[in-house]
Amino acid sequence: MAQNIYDQPDFFAGYSQLGRSIEGLDGAAEWPALRAMLPEVGGLRIVDLGCGFGWFCRWAHEHGASYVLGLDLSEKMLARARAAGPDTGITYERADLDKLHLPQDSFDLAYSSLALHYVEDVARLFRTVHQALSPGGHFVFSTEHPIYMAPARPGWAIDAEGRRTWPIDRYLVEGPRKTDWLAKGVVKHHRTVGTTLNALIRSGFAIEHVEEFCPTDAQITARPELAEELDRPMFLLVSARR
Repeated sequence: MAQNIYDQPDFFAGYSQLGRSIEGLDGAAEWPALRAMLPEVGGLRIVDLGCGFGWFCRWAHEHGASYVLGLDLSEKMLARARAAGPDTGITYERADLDKLHLPQDSFDLAYSSLALHYVEDVARLFRTVHQALSPGGHFVFSTEHPIYMAPARPGWAIDAEGRRTWPIDRYLVEGPRKTDWLAKGVVKHHRTVGTTLNALIRSGFAIEHVEEFCPTDAQITARPELAEELDRPMFLLVSARR
């Protein structure tokens, strides 16, 4: 089973204080870009892979999705999602994405926000999602950008103008990496951009759009800390079709 870091009390407490945990989709800087990659969700059958507190599930339900299935490994996350309602239209289930099975042709849209970097065998997951989608179905996801995951060496480099630069540590060496984020020993699985995109292609997907998230000027004005994102992308956003 994948590491269930979100059910650890210290991690869950810290995660619950993040802006995206309190404000929901509006607290996620990448949401406008990710939303632009989505099809109209009215009438669609949707599965959310790593649904967390259920923010996207509720958004899809409110925008007319016919059925929404939210999957997460964390019981604490699922309990929070269920408590937020509604009582109908959304089903939440516990699932390990590394061992996931879904019925064939059972969904029109698969969505995932910042969960895939916790998955060890992403190629297996992509194959599972592909067969679970109806012909022409959409797969839209965000994941931690591997360039962001790669800087693992301590310290900073300084360029000629005195600006901090990001030392990249073994970008081409893929596999699990441990980091201390909200708790010690969080395991994430490092893959290059090429590995992720080629796994999609080999699974039968047609890639429609790839975006390395960059905040807008307006977002940086509202949240100056986002200016750091101009040095390296934090998120990789992908839209694909079966």
